Amino acid sequence: MKTNSFQNLLRIALGLFMIFAGVSHLTCQRQEFQTQVPKWLSTDTSFIDFIVMSSGLVEIILGLSMLFFVKHQMKVGIALAIFYVFVFPGNISQYTNKINAFGLNTDQKRFIRLFFQPILIFCALWSTGSLFTKLKKDKARILNS
Repeated sequence: MKTNSFQNLLRIALGLFMIFAGVSHLTCQRQEFQTQVPKWLSTDTSFIDFIVMSSGLVEIILGLSMLFFVKHQMKVGIALAIFYVFVFPGNISQYTNKINAFGLNTDQKRFIRLFFQPILIFCALWSTGSLFTKLKKDKARILNS
């Protein structure tokens, strides 16, 4: 699916954001990410660290893919959207357990952050041409009939 300049710019911005977030998982914000791992998943600190490190690597891979796998950008966009869904419980955990991290030190800030996850999902799908693709194909098929 052909994407326009604004979609490409957003795809590149998301890719850079994911690389930055992934590197942060592995370095300077590692402890803050560890606090976000839901306690129902595990209380073992080494397993929590493994989750943070693994998700950081996945973020770097997805970020690089958003930048360089342009031929497969729709698949990468879908994979990134799925990743955003998978990490959403960490955001919910931060809100429900009143965890201060990333400058989110009030219930209001943590609550508002929850609404950014659907926006990220939308951006991952739209910037890669994954969103509305089926509708466009169906419309073209109907018009060409």
